[in-house]
Amino acid sequence: MLYPWQETVWQTLLDQHARLPHALLLTGEPGIGKLAFARHLAQWLLCESHADNKPCGVCDGCRWFLAGNHPDYRELTPAPEEEDDEGKVKKKAAAWISIDQVRDLNSFVYLSAHRAGRRVTLIQPAEALNAAAANALLKTLEEPPAGAVFILVSHQWRRLLPTILSRCRRLPLPLPEREPALAWLAEQGLDDAGSYLAEAGGAPLAAIERADAGMLAQRRAFLAELADPRQLDPLALAERLDKQKTEVARVADWLSRWVHDLARLGLAQSVRYYPDEITRLDALASKLDPVRLMRYHDTVIEAKRLANHPLNAKLVFEQLLYAYQQAVRPMIKG
Repeated sequence: MLYPWQETVWQTLLDQHARLPHALLLTGEPGIGKLAFARHLAQWLLCESHADNKPCGVCDGCRWFLAGNHPDYRELTPAPEEEDDEGKVKKKAAAWISIDQVRDLNSFVYLSAHRAGRRVTLIQPAEALNAAAANALLKTLEEPPAGAVFILVSHQWRRLLPTILSRCRRLPLPLPEREPALAWLAEQGLDDAGSYLAEAGGAPLAAIERADAGMLAQRRAFLAELADPRQLDPLALAERLDKQKTEVARVADWLSRWVHDLARLGLAQSVRYYPDEITRLDALASKLDPVRLMRYHDTVIEAKRLANHPLNAKLVFEQLLYAYQQAVRPMIKG
């Protein structure tokens, strides 16, 4: 099913169905439903009825798709775990789509369709293709066999190879307007939807993922310490975060949003992520240098990229917090 804010884009795509490319790249912010849109499109392409410009849900193609066993559909995602010979998980693997996965996919793409129609491949997130896998896929995208359709989903499409981008038609999926997003979140029974939606940058599904009362309290306590950098004790805070088993990615996320809002207040007198923290942000932002803040923001973003494999979470916390303190303390008067 599509989300309400996707109906307009869906209709626009249907209006162009006669000119659909063999490779479509769906882009947009995380948490807006790109994967749901991609699967809806894949089901529609494999539907044997196409009733009312949507998958009928009852034909053989739809029933197989919904059951997860359509013979003409493949979904390529990073393999997060490796197993030993006995099938036991031995370690976490890198979050990449490998060349072996693409090679296996090619054997599917070049087969005849079981239902004498299309063969649909969904790749998500496309930026997870490692260099070898991307080059292997490129060969197929350059000379696709008849009936092969590729749907790529990407949160960070600029990281894709230019040659991959040149073989796809990009379809941007926008953030929903705030009021419809809040209405949908209210239908899901989410309390304090405005705060969660703002922290998620306007992405409703990301807001749902953040809707944890305990985590909200932890986030607010963390930001309260950032708001008073003179009293901030990086070692103590890092130890507390480590004992609470807070993920590095989550802390980097909080930090990046906090610093973004501080810089934005200094440059544009507005905030994006933490309107509920406007008093603390405003008290601090007027004393800081936005340019210096954005340099620190780059450091946090880099830590966020590496968050899946921190050697020592506590050490990462300490480094980020010391760097934050150094980024803001020299500009604070008094």
